[in-house]
Amino acid sequence: MVDYHASNNQASSGGPAVYMDPREQENDWDRDLLLDPAWEKQQRKTFTAWCNSHLRKAGTQIENIEEDFRDGLKLMLLLEVISGERLPKPERGKMRVHKINNVNKALDYIASKGVKLVSIGAEEIVDGNAKMTLGMIWTIILRFAIQDISVEETSAKEGLLLWCQRKTAPYKNVNVQNFHISWKDGLAFNALIHRHRPELIDYDKLRKDDPLTNLNNAFEVAEKYLDIPKMMDAEDIVNTARPDEKAIMTYVSSFYHAFSGAQKAETAANRICKVLAVNQENEHLMEDYEKLASDLLEWIRRTIPWLENRAPEKTMAEMQQKLEDFRGYRRVHKPPKVQEKCQLEINFNTLQTKLRLSNRPAFMPSEGRMVSDINGSWHNLEGAEKGYEEWMLNEIRRLERLDHLAEKFRQKATIHESWTDGKEAMLTQKDYETASLSEVKALLRKHEAFESDLAAHQDRVEQIAAIAQELNELDYYDSPSVNARCQKICEQWDALGSLTQSRRESLERTEKQLESIDELYLEYAKRAAPFNNWMEGAMEDLQDMFIVHNIEEIQGLITAHEQFKSTLPEANKEREAIQAIQAEVQKIAQYNGIKLSGGNPYTTITPKSIDDKWHKVEQLVPQRDRALQEELAKQQSNDHLRRKFATQANIVGPWIQTKMEEIGRISIEMNGTLEDQLVNLREYEQSIIEYKPNIDQLEGDHQLIQEALIFDNKYTAYTMEHLRVGWEQLLTTIARTINEIENQILTRDAKGISQEQLHEYRTSFNHFDKKGNSGGSKAWTRLDHSGALMAEEFKACLISLGYDVENNKAKRTGQMDMDNYRALLVATGNSLGDAEFARIMGIVDPNNSGAVTFQAFIDFMSRETTDTDTADQVIASFKILAADKNFITAEELRRELPPDQAEYCIARMAPYSGPDAKPGALDYMSFSTALYGESDL
Repeated sequence: MVDYHASNNQASSGGPAVYMDPREQENDWDRDLLLDPAWEKQQRKTFTAWCNSHLRKAGTQIENIEEDFRDGLKLMLLLEVISGERLPKPERGKMRVHKINNVNKALDYIASKGVKLVSIGAEEIVDGNAKMTLGMIWTIILRFAIQDISVEETSAKEGLLLWCQRKTAPYKNVNVQNFHISWKDGLAFNALIHRHRPELIDYDKLRKDDPLTNLNNAFEVAEKYLDIPKMMDAEDIVNTARPDEKAIMTYVSSFYHAFSGAQKAETAANRICKVLAVNQENEHLMEDYEKLASDLLEWIRRTIPWLENRAPEKTMAEMQQKLEDFRGYRRVHKPPKVQEKCQLEINFNTLQTKLRLSNRPAFMPSEGRMVSDINGSWHNLEGAEKGYEEWMLNEIRRLERLDHLAEKFRQKATIHESWTDGKEAMLTQKDYETASLSEVKALLRKHEAFESDLAAHQDRVEQIAAIAQELNELDYYDSPSVNARCQKICEQWDALGSLTQSRRESLERTEKQLESIDELYLEYAKRAAPFNNWMEGAMEDLQDMFIVHNIEEIQGLITAHEQFKSTLPEANKEREAIQAIQAEVQKIAQYNGIKLSGGNPYTTITPKSIDDKWHKVEQLVPQRDRALQEELAKQQSNDHLRRKFATQANIVGPWIQTKMEEIGRISIEMNGTLEDQLVNLREYEQSIIEYKPNIDQLEGDHQLIQEALIFDNKYTAYTMEHLRVGWEQLLTTIARTINEIENQILTRDAKGISQEQLHEYRTSFNHFDKKGNSGGSKAWTRLDHSGALMAEEFKACLISLGYDVENNKAKRTGQMDMDNYRALLVATGNSLGDAEFARIMGIVDPNNSGAVTFQAFIDFMSRETTDTDTADQVIASFKILAADKNFITAEELRRELPPDQAEYCIARMAPYSGPDAKPGALDYMSFSTALYGESDL
């Protein structure tokens, strides 16, 4: 249906005041006075059908064009229908004056639309003058059906002719040059229909030599499928040498209006398809983000409890297995999750950019799935990871220390138990009751020697107790058996002390009765006991286990051992002196013929035992030498591992720092177009990825260090954990920088921003980005501009680009640097549009962080200078598809839109509840508003 309301509104709101030149109109009327009967017949039929096509909207029609308009009533009704305006109330009287008044009201309305009626008066119309009536109807057709046709700066008749020529140009045997003989064969009518509705006509079957069939086919198809009434007879056109031009124009104009409405519907449908396609794509991106975020958070949720498990193991083998499991997690399980986290942030930034470019509200992930939530969970994961590794290393040290202490406890306890074996029986015997004086004296001296030995063993007992206490404090798994053994030793030691005191008292009571004593035996016993104790201590020290962590410690042990060996000559002299005492006893006894009964009564230490222990010491010294040298070789190997790792780490660490700084400079310097920058950044990223074997080499060296239980490295300040963090941050930074360039390309292409504009924006942004980056990581920071503008810097940047903060207009007044901007602030009292600037800051910094990123700056500038689809435009498009109704039906959506997008709309549109609602009516207004976030979809 033709929208004549729109054409009338255009004329009444500033259209041309006069439709046609009066001289041309007079010439037309002169020709009309000589109207050919055949043309008059064609005009009667065509104009009558044209009038009825509009009058039927009001539920009426005419039969005789010159008779039915005589009273002016249907003429006024016709004008109201085609203009959509109300005319003055008609007079219902039957008198001639009433009819003339009604016709004058219609003619006055026509004149008010800028049409000059020449030689047409109300009296001729009331009198039924056919030529005047046809001329008046032709004037109405020209004004309301043809005048507003415009094609490539041509209008009215010329515009309609150009439209016909353009639409029929591809068709054979069709050459439209006028509105009379060019249409006689009927092919032009069929070509117009086929061009717009090819399914209605099989054009290839039409023949130029059969005009009647061609014309009737076109008239019938137009009436049946296009709602264009049949306005002419095929016979009248064929049998007339020159068909009436006005009739042809009137009929052809109906085709123009019918097909122009379909074109509007197609345009509206395309707009809706575009908007829905963007919305569907964004929904898919949101679903992908939610799933990826959920999977990553679930993995973190499962992993953290494992890393927080601090259940200690009893043995070193079990803890070594835990450490190996942790290494597998670091090498195999975590790296893919690092990549997923980086990709998640990139997808989130790309989605937000697409939403901004399509004028959609920002995407808010589900609760707990924000990028900040994921970063927080990741931070907790890395904290748990670091704590778990430190705990395992401490546990390994603890278990190593426990094994060493436990072995040391067993050695000392065995030596002590061997020494105490039989001591209680010896202290409880009553041999002194039947002994002679010399024997008693001997027993007393023997007892004194035992007390000396007992005192010498006091340190060993205290050491055993101290080791047992330390094992308890370090939570040794076999502490009960250690405690039981230590308790038994302590109780036995207390008993020995009591028995020793009791025996001494008994011997002293009988000492007065004993007079002789062999002083030589006594001297032997006194010197042999400490020397024997020294040898036992030396053997114990030489067999003692040791644990060191660096070359300095083992060299200290070697130095101590060398000092011990330097004392051996003096010790050997003492041994020889003790053996000389025993030899002197034998010599005196032999010289005096004394038969010695048994051994030395003052000591159980025999010369043979002293020699045996001395030989044992001599054997243990080289064994100790070999053990110390083996440990020295081991520590030298460990030192080599430290140096090897440090050499590579001291190269990789500065390399990562340099790359971080270079990425910062690349993002600031803007060399070449955005595409060139993107290519360079991707090549730069590839060069970084190719450096990965150096990181893997470091990981291998680090594993060897851990397997060797090396816990420190004085040759480098870099740890493997530090380098891992730097490497991961480097990969993330280059990926984010590439994503920023890709988003700038999306913004530039979507908003129509030229490369020069982007360069100008980036240059101004960098110029005012004065403040260095003081935040971020302590080790891996970019030592360049901060990448964001503070509020005053952002305001200066806007003014430097010619943006009038007072009037929200971009006046190109030239660049202005920061110093000139501050001078302007002083001159104006710092009053450059505070309210407007606060509004702008609310757009570019919605989180009130106090800083404006370059992406936010580009979005703001592009939003100020370009246009995007709006909810009102989508509503207007739906209204066209709904034929001006306030609602639309599912049938209309399926007819005008692709199936998937039609079903998308039907599933989301709410039922329409307005006063003009009908069954199946859908509310497209609320749906369009929801697409742009102004209500819930």
